[in-house]
Amino acid sequence: MSVTLTTAAADKIKSLLDQDENSGMHLRIFVSGGGCSGYQYGFSFEDVVKDNDEVVDTLGVKLLVDQMSMEMLKGAEVDYKTSLQGESFVIRNPNAGGSCGCGKSFTPSNKGGGCANADY
Repeated sequence: MSVTLTTAAADKIKSLLDQDENSGMHLRIFVSGGGCSGYQYGFSFEDVVKDNDEVVDTLGVKLLVDQMSMEMLKGAEVDYKTSLQGESFVIRNPNAGGSCGCGKSFTPSNKGGGCANADY
């Protein structure tokens, strides 16, 4: 089980990667310590695939996820939503037991099966 993208997220990532400053890059999704709930999601563009990266090819987009982050993102789905409040990536992570009010951080589920959505 790996990280997946919705069509909306894949289309948005492709459009971002098509911009000149992002040419030849891949999108990295990672989890780091911090945020209101203990862990937070992050995204960055990188042109180097590191030795401990898992390369996830989904809907024509290659995502880079380091091994530690993959443990916390297994089975997660990345979506892209547009609403009156703006646009954002949304991560549906079955490994999260809860998320904070800002939606950018989460607490891991001890059971490995929570239900948290995070807007990034």
